[in-house]
Amino acid sequence: MKRAFLTFFMSGMVLLSAFAQTENGSGETRPTLDNRPKDHLHFQLGSLFWLQTPDSVFTKGLSRSFNAYFSFDLPFKSDPRFSIGVGVGIGSDHMFFDKNAKKDLDITGESGLRFRNLTGADTNTRYKSIKLHTAYLEAPLELRFMNKPYQHQKSWKFAIGMKVGTLVTAVDKTRLERDAVGNRNYNLKVKDRKNFNNLRLAGYARIGYGNMGLFFQYQLNDFIKEGQGPNQIRPFQLGITFSGL
Repeated sequence: MKRAFLTFFMSGMVLLSAFAQTENGSGETRPTLDNRPKDHLHFQLGSLFWLQTPDSVFTKGLSRSFNAYFSFDLPFKSDPRFSIGVGVGIGSDHMFFDKNAKKDLDITGESGLRFRNLTGADTNTRYKSIKLHTAYLEAPLELRFMNKPYQHQKSWKFAIGMKVGTLVTAVDKTRLERDAVGNRNYNLKVKDRKNFNNLRLAGYARIGYGNMGLFFQYQLNDFIKEGQGPNQIRPFQLGITFSGL
């Protein structure tokens, strides 16, 4: 997947260059950027997948991600169709697991993250949902291209870049219909981030028109610390983005 992302990255750079050469007409008056915002909010709503998961991981359901950033736009003086975007924000992931797998997620174990087998005597426990929520403080850095920089709301937009994030929280949110001793309809929340990598490095790209578009994101480093659970899990996001630039 790393090789695929690098290939995509290089292809994106080539396409941006080719698109710029096609759109760059000679003798045109340089457009004004007075109406183009220098800062903006950026929202992403996507489906979340874990790639390279072993058979011991029981993901299931509509897992999702929500990302929100405040970003500055720095156009190139030599060609305002290109710009650098820098910002800060929050990335939030919600991974759901199979409630019928007879497994209970444990993120607190000293031996690492794992799924515990329900005991043979436990025939009463029924789950409504099992979810792992992780949130990151992130700083995105991206190269942007806009074919009509003077009409940003009527322009095709392309961006490719990186996000560097630090883990803020990791929470096991379990909703039970009934537990082993007969208690019914309650929620459990367990916070513990010691088994997860504190650093997240992710590559991403987006394409859109006007204020809407599509994005994808792939985590380049391991999600779980080495030796603290299933290795080499890499979160992947695919979804829609809302942005002025």
